[in-house]
Amino acid sequence: MVTTRLYRDGAMKEDGFPVEDISDYITTKGCVVWADFVSPTERDLAIIEEELGLHRLAVEDAVHSYQRPKLDRYDTHLFLAAYAVSLDNDTGELTTHEIKAFITPHALVTVHDPDFDMSRVVARWDNDGDLSKHGVGFLLWGLLDEIVDGHFETVQQLDGAVELLEDALFDERPRDKEVQKRSFEFRKSLVLLRRVVLPMREVVNTLLRRDLDAVDVAMGPYFQDVYDHVLRATEWTESLRDLVTTILETNLSIQSNRMNLIMKKVTSWAAIIAVPTAITGFFGQNLQFVGFGTGWGVWMSIGLIAVTSLALYLSFKRRDWL
Repeated sequence: MVTTRLYRDGAMKEDGFPVEDISDYITTKGCVVWADFVSPTERDLAIIEEELGLHRLAVEDAVHSYQRPKLDRYDTHLFLAAYAVSLDNDTGELTTHEIKAFITPHALVTVHDPDFDMSRVVARWDNDGDLSKHGVGFLLWGLLDEIVDGHFETVQQLDGAVELLEDALFDERPRDKEVQKRSFEFRKSLVLLRRVVLPMREVVNTLLRRDLDAVDVAMGPYFQDVYDHVLRATEWTESLRDLVTTILETNLSIQSNRMNLIMKKVTSWAAIIAVPTAITGFFGQNLQFVGFGTGWGVWMSIGLIAVTSLALYLSFKRRDWL
């Protein structure tokens, strides 16, 4: 699947034209072309490779998955690799969508899998059509802004989920299993998110360099805004990773304290129960002792059990062992 668009003098003039016509359009002054490929092979990109003079290594990276987020510089173009993300609120699982782009002075070529919704990027371009006069820089800004906003929204979702996890941590009814499971899920998602978000600082910062001429001066503030969002998302991700780690450690400490409290109570009750056991065992021997064979001896043993057990109970209660 290939989608094409032609912008001329800052206005969208044509779409759905053949890829073979791109080389004709980009030679015309004031024309900028966008081409979008969904899960292409190297053969699918062969035409665009010839049309724009793309580097062979960049084309190989475009069709192979699991690239690190990066911005490579070639003689005739730049190659971008980035990831859009989405979070499943029920499971806490993070899903990534790999996006690649070839950036030339007069064309932007995007490559992605079918799960990525490119229509949101197109809608952003259409909503900010007054910036389309800035050419490829405008198209690239719309793409990066959508990706980075997705990072930021995901971090916000994770932050809200972690707050609920903190409430569950100190719930009156222990929810240790749930807290532990969700903590590991969020920690896994945050590690993956960090791998996606952290390199974007270098990507956007490189685009802001004047010697690349990838972004004109007028689009500079817009890319700076994207860079600020990348920094905030990165810092937020780092703080959430630390917070989830703290929650895990706190949960283990609470479990340990609860176990210690249970052991104290069990030990205290065992000590109280040991007293009547010892007294009744003593009075049950076939030996002559004080009160043997008399009614008051029975009452004396009962009294010893009651007084000693009560004394132990009050002593343990005062020490907060019961």
